[in-house]
Amino acid sequence: MCARSILLLLPLQTDPDDFNQFVQPPWQISVWAVLYCSIVAVSVVGNSVVIWIILAHKRMRTVTNYFLVNLAFAEAAMSAFNTVINFTYAVHNEWYFGLVYCRFHNFFPVAAMFASIYSMTAIAIDRYVAIIHPLQQRLSSTETRVVVCVIWILALLLAFPQYYYSSTAQLPGRTVCYIDWPEYSTVDFRKMYYVCMTLLVYFLPLCIMGWAYTTAGFTLWASKIPGDSTERYKEQLTAKRKVVKMMIVVVCTFAVCWLPYHVYFLLHQFFPHLFEQRYIQQVYLAVMWLAMSSTMYNPIIYCCLNSRWDVCLRFVAAEGDRAPVGQD
Repeated sequence: MCARSILLLLPLQTDPDDFNQFVQPPWQISVWAVLYCSIVAVSVVGNSVVIWIILAHKRMRTVTNYFLVNLAFAEAAMSAFNTVINFTYAVHNEWYFGLVYCRFHNFFPVAAMFASIYSMTAIAIDRYVAIIHPLQQRLSSTETRVVVCVIWILALLLAFPQYYYSSTAQLPGRTVCYIDWPEYSTVDFRKMYYVCMTLLVYFLPLCIMGWAYTTAGFTLWASKIPGDSTERYKEQLTAKRKVVKMMIVVVCTFAVCWLPYHVYFLLHQFFPHLFEQRYIQQVYLAVMWLAMSSTMYNPIIYCCLNSRWDVCLRFVAAEGDRAPVGQD
């Protein structure tokens, strides 16, 4: 049976019985097309530069920066493989890309979103340990790779239902891609899955990061620099403060971009009658654009918060991370 679902990066109508009533004038489609394509260009180029700078410079291969590589890869891949496809389907409500890509289109963004936010969570925990417990042994190269692998394994497991229940249906004149959620008399699997996923990929990691950065921030800004401190100590403290500031901006940007998305889809799960107006397609495109645009801001943040790109990336490493991850 076809459940009436729009769960995650699918356009508004995913019930194959729905009729595509949302038709936009060409100028509106052109404006949205430019906005969505801009995300892909900025995100892919910017995140690729981040990956190259870190991997091409041995000194940059630190614990924090390897998590940034994972974050950059997840965001670049999500923008490259899903942004334009999602826009095309949202505008036309017709699926042109076959069953295999339908499953991938529903599956991969969930995994990439999970990998992104838990990479940020890993960075927050790493910063917390470096600042609150500076004498504690840091992650080795092998341990860092294991954490990255665990993040992706959990991400793929969480997203698997999106792949398993994805399907296509041939309607008169068009094909649709949708999620055929199972229906049970005792539990609404669709709602349960989405609520759990919202908690796991948004609220829980944000709470962890908020706690980590709040604790680390209080410690850093409560530490006054003694008058007789060495220049190196002053530089270390200043660098750590800049790292925390930068990562707080990254986390807040992610939270702001994805909050309307989660609110929108939670409302649809519990109040579907609110989404029967013609203007809702414009709301959907705006909410989805804001969410997908989160993939392009991090490289800009790294640059804007420092005078030079190289200096910016070195600050992300912080003085507490001087030993390269490549050395166990």
